[in-house]
Amino acid sequence: MVAPSGRDMTSWPELEPMKNKLVNYGVTENGIAIIELCSDSAGDPLVEGKTPVNTYTREMWHDIDDAILSARFDDNVSVILITGYGEKFFSAGASIKYLNKLTPRYKYFFCLHANETLSRLEQTPKLVIAALNGHTVGGGLEIAMAADIRVARKGNFQVGLPEVALGVLAGTGGTARLSRLVGKAKAMEIMVTGRKFSFEESREMDLVHDIYDSMTLEEFHQDVLDYAGRFTLPFAAAKAIGNIKRSVQSGLEIPLEYHLALERELQSDLFQSNDAKEGIKAYVETKTPRFEGN
Repeated sequence: MVAPSGRDMTSWPELEPMKNKLVNYGVTENGIAIIELCSDSAGDPLVEGKTPVNTYTREMWHDIDDAILSARFDDNVSVILITGYGEKFFSAGASIKYLNKLTPRYKYFFCLHANETLSRLEQTPKLVIAALNGHTVGGGLEIAMAADIRVARKGNFQVGLPEVALGVLAGTGGTARLSRLVGKAKAMEIMVTGRKFSFEESREMDLVHDIYDSMTLEEFHQDVLDYAGRFTLPFAAAKAIGNIKRSVQSGLEIPLEYHLALERELQSDLFQSNDAKEGIKAYVETKTPRFEGN
């Protein structure tokens, strides 16, 4: 699929490395915060001559967490875009070399920190888009599944949760999120076989929303920016999108009546917002609304 054009085309910004130099971060002029995973196969900062596999360590999770918080507290940010550095990998997940050095207790806390960070991403009331620029396996898929929308770059790339081959399970939310996204039976088959599959199959099971026919990585970057731009101010009601996300994320885990009550409270909050007044007024006057996010 050719990516839809945004109404306020913007350029890929200059990204700056976070503290541990394992994540690059930057914000576009129209409020898209970009979190770019960047490491070698050992999970170390990328240097010339090394292949960007974008595997993670505890240090990368600190960088991801800091980037999420930066985007969360930035009033100018309405969309978070998470992607991987380079042509081949979104992320290959945890660095196996790194894990091999850790004690079982440390590994437990490592997984706990990763889960807490992805929960922070899910609970941030801003739209999160995962731009899958390459192979998305293991913990890489677990990161992508914590996003609200997943778009991919067409190519001979693999997706999967192969942890069973290591004698473990997908412990950074993999079993929980995959079963919720694709259903129990399909999730079981994927995880117990540990098989890898294509972005095309991912789209068939609604794990990936769209695949872009981007010819180059730079074109893919522009395509996803154009798509993400649809959800930025002033074109989209960012506050309403945030409340929709809050209702879906929290509501699915509680009984229907409580979910409906939460939905009413979130709607009441929106009815009192300037954006709702602007949206309703513009509709009545057959004008294009200009939202401000409040």
